[in-house]
Amino acid sequence: MRLKKTSRRSHGTMNELNITPLLDLVFVLLVIFIITTPQMMNNLEMTLPSGKPPPPSKEKPKINKIAVEADGQITFNEQKVTSEELKANLKSLKASDPDLKVVVKGSDEADYQKMILVLDVLRQLDITKIGLATD
Repeated sequence: MRLKKTSRRSHGTMNELNITPLLDLVFVLLVIFIITTPQMMNNLEMTLPSGKPPPPSKEKPKINKIAVEADGQITFNEQKVTSEELKANLKSLKASDPDLKVVVKGSDEADYQKMILVLDVLRQLDITKIGLATD
């Protein structure tokens, strides 16, 4: 009977962890995410503008201007108003013109809280056609 010589190394405990199956799993999951992500992103619905210019209108639309000065003073169409007066003026204009357009301009030194107050008044009155003016 012949004994096979064995080395001590083959009977010892395994000191290294084989990470090849783990890497295979990670790559498979990566490929699955790469394939499914573009399909999830295509659910965005948007209305694209047509290539035609709008028909020319004879009268320019009335745009109301709100400005917030550096000292916190609010002006509505060049008249100084408080936030309550602004809300009342906008409410009466909204009743007569449901498609009310407003441009808000804030001074560089204006307090952000005043700007937020003006935008909150517009939101409360459900005025959605708002533009923000810059210098």
